[in-house]
Amino acid sequence: MADSYGIIASFADTPSFYHAAEKVRDAGYKKWDTYSSFPVHGMPEAQGQARSKVPIFTFLGGITGFTVGTLLVWYMNYFDYPLIVGGKPFFSPVFPFPVMYELTILLAAFGTLGGMFLTNLLPQHYNSLFNSETFLEVSGERLVIAIESRDPKFDSDLTRQFLEQIGGTDIEEVTK
Repeated sequence: MADSYGIIASFADTPSFYHAAEKVRDAGYKKWDTYSSFPVHGMPEAQGQARSKVPIFTFLGGITGFTVGTLLVWYMNYFDYPLIVGGKPFFSPVFPFPVMYELTILLAAFGTLGGMFLTNLLPQHYNSLFNSETFLEVSGERLVIAIESRDPKFDSDLTRQFLEQIGGTDIEEVTK
């Protein structure tokens, strides 16, 4: 099928779903994903996914917030409006603490949100899987593995047989 998105298969329960994901990973497929309405503990490892990059964005946002907060108070106290009150210095790390703290948290949160959008390729308003009635049941209790046709190892018949061998049911080819 020239306009095929890929093949999806349902699995009866969480253990068979988890082990099927391991088998798909071990078979060498690269363009595939698992779908469930609830988190399955250990699924990223079963899929062979690397650790998330989102904490890096969070850390960079936090460092940026801390630095901006410190520099903001330093500039205002030392250059913009220097005022000696009670013999206190123009700058001390004690004074800008609330600003540094709040900007660290704020920009870390923005970094987390931005990192999630970037790494998850969001917003994604359409996916060809939405054309499948079987896939739409994932919001209930259906557990689905989808192997995309753009995978180098994808062959419609062989992939269908493979999904049957690992326990897949309701196997369906999804069109774009």
